Amino acid sequence: MITLQDIFRIDNPAGYKLHLACRNEEWVNPLDVYVANPNDWHGWNAWRGSKNDWTRDLIFSLMDFYHRPNSWLFGGVFRVLERHPDHYVLEELAEYEKYVGRVILSFYRYQGMRGRAFRLENFIQDFQVSDVLPRPYEGETFPGFENICHDFSLLESIFKSERSDWRAALSSVKGIYLIADRKTGRQYIGSAYGGMGIWARWACYIGAGHGWNDELTRLIKKEGFAYAREHFRFSILEVMTFATPDDAVISRESYWKETHLTRQHGYNKN
Repeated sequence: MITLQDIFRIDNPAGYKLHLACRNEEWVNPLDVYVANPNDWHGWNAWRGSKNDWTRDLIFSLMDFYHRPNSWLFGGVFRVLERHPDHYVLEELAEYEKYVGRVILSFYRYQGMRGRAFRLENFIQDFQVSDVLPRPYEGETFPGFENICHDFSLLESIFKSERSDWRAALSSVKGIYLIADRKTGRQYIGSAYGGMGIWARWACYIGAGHGWNDELTRLIKKEGFAYAREHFRFSILEVMTFATPDDAVISRESYWKETHLTRQHGYNKN
């Protein structure tokens, strides 16, 4: 067993606040924010709400590594330089930077632990090192077309960071895709054809939440963008080369709508 102290060797835990960063009310995960832009992750630590969370000079910061249960990715150690009503001015400590995005810690956050800020000395002995990555975490690698079953929030970080493996694969094919609403069970089936691969088509959903489809547009207008982040899940039903005629793609799209009954019970209306 390798403990947190075996790597970080913190002499005075009582001088630190522990930051356990989890998804916010907009259903945005800090891990996805870090992958898309590490500078934005710094802002998660510098944010201040109505409560003064950082009452100590140092912050030991972790983000929920939600791909694995009870796992946390090390996000840095910060020194509080200034406290303002709406934000903190922080300095990241250079001696810990080589571990940022690489050390994954195992820790069970029990139900009574509310909020984001805790006294590090109360929990430091409960952390174990479960993994040390060879390089900072860059997001999930492309799993193959047949293995895509990904929530909107995860795809959002992949698209914003423009992961080259995902973009190369999804830009190279036309195809039929499915969006499932995990809250209601309703489904939408769409297609990418013409000069637009699946990457470009899905980018419309990531940007707007609905891809400009009538039923999905009405849903997101009513419930808000966070609804897509929380409930939409994407998968691919069929891929085709760019040599495939568009009418053949549209024909297959109609076939899948029939098999999934998405005109009768889903979000498709044509």
